Amino acid sequence: MIAVYILVGLVALVVLLGLLAPKKFNVYRSIDINKPKNDVFNYLLLVKNQEIWSPWAKKDPKMARKYTGADGKIGFVSYWNGNKEVGEGEQEITNIVAGERIEGELRFFKPFKSTSNCYFKFYDTDSNTTKVTWGFSGKNTFPVNIMMLFINMDKSVGKDFEEGLRALKTELER
Repeated sequence: MIAVYILVGLVALVVLLGLLAPKKFNVYRSIDINKPKNDVFNYLLLVKNQEIWSPWAKKDPKMARKYTGADGKIGFVSYWNGNKEVGEGEQEITNIVAGERIEGELRFFKPFKSTSNCYFKFYDTDSNTTKVTWGFSGKNTFPVNIMMLFINMDKSVGKDFEEGLRALKTELER
């Protein structure tokens, strides 16, 4: 009988944690780049350019890559398979608002399956400076959302976004 109470208590705890845990996430960072907005937009529109400045490309420069479609167009897919730090997945361009926004879908296969949205937003700060916001968002489904009580997505991924944006700024301001 005690085992039943323990089991019911554990189930109730898991359900309670599932209800309290965050259901969504949105991680983003911004940086000012001393280039006109169209130059920055056109550079980031090409997903293959991420190989130059992405922090994950630096974590595994030998990762396997495959591409499907025309880079810079809706439907373009960039696939990667790398070491434990970068995992396996793909990124697809899903929407383009010329000069304003590039949206995509990130599909991770390893180390665990998940799907998120990613985006770049572009803002003129003056005629020769562009503010770029890079981010990703998604839903935390049960029971994975319980892990988010103990993992801060903003802190764990935000530093990679900051590193990537600094490298992007350096690359574009050369």
